[in-house]
Order: sequence, then structure tokens, then C-alpha cells
Amino acid sequence: MNETPAPEIGRFLTIADVALEMNVSVNQAYALVRSGELPAIKVGAAGHWRVERTRFEAYIEALYEQQRRRDLWKQIDYSDIADLTPRR
Repeated sequence: MNETPAPEIGRFLTIADVALEMNVSVNQAYALVRSGELPAIKVGAAGHWRVERTRFEAYIEALYEQQRRRDLWKQIDYSDIADLTPRR
């Protein structure tokens, strides 16, 4: 059986690609770009937004790291910390 290799994925994603990858609406993807949370550039005369794939992957990794830190913070046991309120 002769299989054709999958086409190489390009360097840049459209906002629609980002929305599809993240399973969010296009408006939500635009909001991430407009806020600066997800780095993007405008290209061409019409100024279409493009997100570099490596920056998109880094953004996703940062979200996972933020969640990991939140989860660790929630697991901290404060039972051995002395009461900080003054005693009367």
C-alpha cells in the first residue's frame, strides 16, 4: 500500500484556524488577539491577522502552566501555619 504523506502545516494560522484548534468561536479568538494575550500580526493590504504556529503552541503551553500552578496552590495545606490573628 502506497500512502501519500500528509501536507506540511504552514507557519501561520488564521484566526479561524486558531478558533478551530482551541474549540472556541472566531469572536473569542479575535478577542485573544486584540487583547494581546495571543500574539499575532497583520499581513497584506487588507490586514488579515495571522498567528505564528510556534507562538500559538507557546500560548497553549503557558495556559497549561498557569493551570498547573493554580492546582498546586489549591493543594497547599495551611494546617501547620500558626494563626496570624491576634489573641485576646
